[in-house]
Amino acid sequence: MPDTPPSTANVATACAIIGLVTGYLIGQAKSLGLFGGSPITVPPQQQVKREESSDEDEDEDDGAPREFPDHSEECKMVLVVRTDLGMTKGKIGAQCGHATLACYKQFLRRSPDSAMLKRWERSGQMKVALQVKSEEELEMLQAQALSLGLVAHIIHDAGRTQIASGSATVLGIGPAPKSIMDQVTGSLKLL
Repeated sequence: MPDTPPSTANVATACAIIGLVTGYLIGQAKSLGLFGGSPITVPPQQQVKREESSDEDEDEDDGAPREFPDHSEECKMVLVVRTDLGMTKGKIGAQCGHATLACYKQFLRRSPDSAMLKRWERSGQMKVALQVKSEEELEMLQAQALSLGLVAHIIHDAGRTQIASGSATVLGIGPAPKSIMDQVTGSLKLL
């Protein structure tokens, strides 16, 4: 019996499987730090939290955000986007949405009666999108923000669409008074 050529459906299925396996392996290699950058690690205390809760928005710092009572100025949230990943506008928008929600939930969880959060909500929830060119810059800005008592959360992509699983995409900071936020992000360019 002569060999018959594979059907288009069989070829498409094989390509899809190869693509999924390749994407998974690239994501795993990235999480181990094989493509540069730092490996994705979860501190031991964080591992316990993630096993007990399905909330993926937990952060290492369990302290309540600072209120800055001496600052009556307008509050803002800053979304710092990595431009080196080549994300589309839609992908950036989705990642910024994740960062906004993560910061808001973290603020509510740690300081539900926050006067600053209420002031931010009443004044239109100002958000500013800025840019950086590397994961290292995101991590440095997060450390600086946390040292000032700000909410700061890095979003790591699930890897279902455009970029490798575990890639740090956006850093959400705040909300916080403008003058405090500018100490961390004042030198960055708008997205």
